[in-house]
Amino acid sequence: MALNDQELAAAIEAIALQAGAAIMEIYGRDFAVETKADDSPVTEADQAAEAIIVAALRVLTPEIPVVAEEAVAAGHQPDVGAGPFWLVDPLDGTREFISQNGDFTVNIALIRDGLPVLGTVHVPARSETYTAAGSGQVTRKRGSDAAEAISVRAPGDDGLVAMVSRSHASPETDDFLADFDIKERVDAGSSLKFCRLAEGAADLYPRLGRTMEWDTAAGHAVLGCAGGSVSRLDGSPLRYGKNGFENPHFVARGEPN
Repeated sequence: MALNDQELAAAIEAIALQAGAAIMEIYGRDFAVETKADDSPVTEADQAAEAIIVAALRVLTPEIPVVAEEAVAAGHQPDVGAGPFWLVDPLDGTREFISQNGDFTVNIALIRDGLPVLGTVHVPARSETYTAAGSGQVTRKRGSDAAEAISVRAPGDDGLVAMVSRSHASPETDDFLADFDIKERVDAGSSLKFCRLAEGAADLYPRLGRTMEWDTAAGHAVLGCAGGSVSRLDGSPLRYGKNGFENPHFVARGEPN
């Protein structure tokens, strides 16, 4: 029997928590760091979490292909065609994991018709989990507290709070933000930046650097379902399933574009 989106969202949230537990076991001890062909770091935590997620998704929805970061890096890229597919970043913010600042996430998102329609972002070091099950259906869980509904906020008259990448700041980002009334800049790693917009803690997140679709899809789902938007610099929607799975520059906003 096919699962509905609420059931799928609950299932991927549980999978993300399992992956997060495996990540935290490794986080608490010494671990080796290797370098991939694109010069980005990878650890055994990335690999362990991806193995858990991919295996679980293949049981959950065997008919839906899974595009996962480490598998693609190893040359295993499924043909997603025109149908739905999963995008998985088992450990988004590997540099944050290595530096042990807590700003790393587990990302799982379902793509339909080129857009993320549901997803979960789990922040294992902070025991926070954001899950989108459809438009207007986004929850945040903190520790053992009950899930609470979240949504974006309207920008205040006193200026915007902008999220910027902790590890990938750039002069281009500074130039972009110069055109806005910014009252505060907040540095953060991983897809956590999307979640801060989705929960009404920030207003704007420009990314004028290289990202891959698995980096952004789950956060995009959370933000979009919470009432925000993610668009290319020309204002068109950021879409998924692109050749090579590489994103153009984009802007995430805590209100519809």
